[in-house]
Amino acid sequence: MTELELTKKIIGILDEKKAMDLKAIHITEYSIVADYFIIATGTSNTHVKSLAEEVEYELSRLGIEPSHIEGRATGWILLDYGSVVVHIFSPESREYYNLERLWSDAQTLDISDIVEKEV
Repeated sequence: MTELELTKKIIGILDEKKAMDLKAIHITEYSIVADYFIIATGTSNTHVKSLAEEVEYELSRLGIEPSHIEGRATGWILLDYGSVVVHIFSPESREYYNLERLWSDAQTLDISDIVEKEV
C-alpha cells in the first residue's frame, strides 16, 4: 500500500466513525518525519480514544501496525505509521496546538471524494 493509499484508507476509517474536520497534509517537501499528516477531531476524549482504536484495529486487520503511539490518556493521540502520522484531537487541543497553522506552507490533500457530505 502506498503512502497516499494508506492516507486515504485512514481518512475513510475516521470519517466512518464520525471524526470531525478531517484534513490530510502532504508534508514531504517540509519534513523528513513523514510524507502525510492526518488531522482529525473527536467530539470528546472518549470519541478521540475510540477513533484511534478504530484506526489501529482496521489497519491491524491489514497487517499494518503503528511504530509508535502517544497520548492515550490525553486530548491528543498520535499514531505513527512511518510515512503517515495521524493526529486525533479533542476540540480544545486542536485549537490550542493548531497544526494546520504550523504546516500552512504544505499542500492540503483534497479528500472530498472520501469524506461523506453531511446532509
